[in-house]
Amino acid sequence: MIISKRQLLSLACSVAIVAAWSVPAFSQNKDAIKVGVPTALTGPYGDLGNQVRRAVEFAVEEANTKGGVDGRKVEVQFQDTQAKADSARQQGEKLALSGYKLLVGTIASGEGLALNPMLERWDALYISTINKADALTGESCSPRSFRVNHPDYSDASAVGTWLKTQQQGKWAVMGSDTAWGRNSGASFKTTAEGMGKSVVTEGYAALGANDFAPYIQQFVSSGAEGIWVALAGRDAINFAQQAAQFGLLKKVNVAGVSFVTDNTVATLGDVSKGIWGIINYSSTLDTPENKAFVAAWGKKYPGTQPSNFEGETYVGMQVLFQAVTKAKSVKPADVAKAMSGGSFDTVFGKSELRAKDNQLVVPNYFGRVDTHEGGLRPVISLTVPKDVATPGPDAKCKM
Repeated sequence: MIISKRQLLSLACSVAIVAAWSVPAFSQNKDAIKVGVPTALTGPYGDLGNQVRRAVEFAVEEANTKGGVDGRKVEVQFQDTQAKADSARQQGEKLALSGYKLLVGTIASGEGLALNPMLERWDALYISTINKADALTGESCSPRSFRVNHPDYSDASAVGTWLKTQQQGKWAVMGSDTAWGRNSGASFKTTAEGMGKSVVTEGYAALGANDFAPYIQQFVSSGAEGIWVALAGRDAINFAQQAAQFGLLKKVNVAGVSFVTDNTVATLGDVSKGIWGIINYSSTLDTPENKAFVAAWGKKYPGTQPSNFEGETYVGMQVLFQAVTKAKSVKPADVAKAMSGGSFDTVFGKSELRAKDNQLVVPNYFGRVDTHEGGLRPVISLTVPKDVATPGPDAKCKM
């Protein structure tokens, strides 16, 4: 078959028209939404940072495919912080000064705390999706800083509800020697002692530690009947594997925060079965918004479901996009004003971002690793309602 030049030209025009129709029509009169992500893409928390990256990229692609947010194209840049506070501050400044002023996604609490005092100077805004230290929305709060994930005091509320059902009286704490790890350990100790239980020994390991044997031996000799673990990423995996080798996981009741996660369970396998812990987000949450998110995630990443960190980071992007739409602006000051005290549709349902401390008020969950739909995963057994899971604002927060 011979095609004439006129037919070729007509075909080319048709292809161009179809291609044009398939490209989202972003407004030419509106500035793009520029999201900066200073997160740990390498190092002990590298796996967590890459979960943040997947969630942000998913949210950005989802928005742009639908024509953007309020007609605005969403653009994103990532910088590796290795979960170090100084690096987070440096990379956050680099992103902000290059126009990516809507910051999200650091891992370690020290990183978020390093960003907070710089936000006004950079004319930036920060959304925490993983940082847990109470100070972030407490004594170190900022009008430009917002938290959509669960802080330590929310986890303590969930722990208190769960501890009432546990018989063990003597507990040990194994935490990361970071702002978050020590904050979690202190919160657990206060909660346990308030219920007549005792913390007989505590251990805090440096970020990236490889040898947990001294701590494990310390726990065994202490007579502890239970262990509260505040470790994440590679540290959580190293501790669990070594504790299993010592038989510790079978001798005592083990529970933790950021310890019972989808990715940790996938790595540990049967070692993790029966471990209790905080479940801040689960793909099994029974809300219409979460079901839609999980279904869309499965199409983008076949055979997978969003992890807890991916879920909470997606919440951060949901809140950011809705605030931009409400503000009709991408200027951080305008977006912050729209965000504080606002109500947002999230995977948890309709949620308030409390104005007094910029904390999202949502339920919290507790459960254990068990067999579910043919595989091991964290399974929710206890739901703590949002009014209990998110106690009132810290009086130390002065904005």
